[in-house]
Amino acid sequence: MSEPLLQAVNLQCERDDRMLFRDLSFSILPGTLTRVEGPNGSGKTTLLRILAGLNDAWSGQLLWLGKPRARRREEFLHNMLYLGHRPGIKPLLTPVENLRALMAGRKAMSDGVLLKALAGTGLAGFEDVPCRRLSAGQQRRVALARLLIADEPLWILDEVFTAIDIDGVTALEHLLVQRARDGGAVVVTTHHDLQLPSMQRICLGGADGL
Repeated sequence: MSEPLLQAVNLQCERDDRMLFRDLSFSILPGTLTRVEGPNGSGKTTLLRILAGLNDAWSGQLLWLGKPRARRREEFLHNMLYLGHRPGIKPLLTPVENLRALMAGRKAMSDGVLLKALAGTGLAGFEDVPCRRLSAGQQRRVALARLLIADEPLWILDEVFTAIDIDGVTALEHLLVQRARDGGAVVVTTHHDLQLPSMQRICLGGADGL
């Protein structure tokens, strides 16, 4: 059995005097898809941000390759890709400029590779258009192009299906399945009716919907 990439042991998080989750333990193995589920307000985004190292308001243990993540933080960050529910792109930059910025400090990529990735998400012909002039779906596709050139072993994706059309949804589903088949691990939240093979589920309990 493969060693877990990321392991959570008795995670607990409280927000605004309300317990979001406690005693939450699970392992993220190479070659797996994991969906975090729960009603609005149950802490799905909070959990993903904790896993990605973007939220420190929690207790418990997080292990990266069997060691406390805090001791291997730089290694973890270099091997993890996080996409939030907002596209995270700069409206004054073009898609290719945004993609170049997203790759900064990760891996040197030629413009040809960046343009191919943008074309792969349906943005051929829009590469040099300022993102403020693109639709919400097109702006989301700029961020998703990052996945086509990503080689990090762990992807943490929050509501990445938002604002994309049915063809984009199908293409993204296939991409996530292929990523797992290639040995990567994907953790995702989505309101989309995601039905992928061998998908692990982490179910968070119920705050009232927002």
